[in-house]
Amino acid sequence: MTRPIELAGKSGARYRYLPLEEDRFLPPAGANFVIAELTKDGPRIVYAGETDNLANQTWRGALERARQTYAKAKILTRLNVTRAVREAERIDLIEEHQPPLNSESGGAAGPN
Repeated sequence: MTRPIELAGKSGARYRYLPLEEDRFLPPAGANFVIAELTKDGPRIVYAGETDNLANQTWRGALERARQTYAKAKILTRLNVTRAVREAERIDLIEEHQPPLNSESGGAAGPN
């Protein structure tokens, strides 16, 4: 089993994300996702987003763009069915980590 990675938001809340096995079956559920470089000092978030349906893989485009600059970037996910919860968590993580790829798009990382 994959070990969860804990990410802190600006609010102090802590969120548990799991590395996504990109080729496995994905549930058709709402989820937050982050794209991060996993280093010995911990994860460095380069993008934070959310999706209404993890199975439709709309996150794949963001991952491909991230890998143009961050070749070893990995995608981490956290299932969250409620859109309001996903959005609040995404904003909390962006405020704390200032992911560079969110800044390039004006902070936008809304529903995918």
